[in-house]
Amino acid sequence: MGKLFSVLIGVVIAVVVVFGFTWYRYVTNTDSPYDEVGIELNSRLPAPLRDWGCAQLKANFAGALPPYGCQSADGRSWAVQ
Repeated sequence: MGKLFSVLIGVVIAVVVVFGFTWYRYVTNTDSPYDEVGIELNSRLPAPLRDWGCAQLKANFAGALPPYGCQSADGRSWAVQ
């Protein structure tokens, strides 16, 4: 039972690290704010992390339309100030 628990914890940590790195790489990129996986990850995170991610994207792509999750109500401007 202890071995199974250790393996399960290892798998959970690995998944968190992989998704966390993928999200971080997306919000700090300089290529495009429209990566589908990154948009989905960012839009499903808790508000403080999502807001930080949107602020990073806005800093890199201020002139572009914001991706889903970073839009204000009109859909054409950044929700992050």
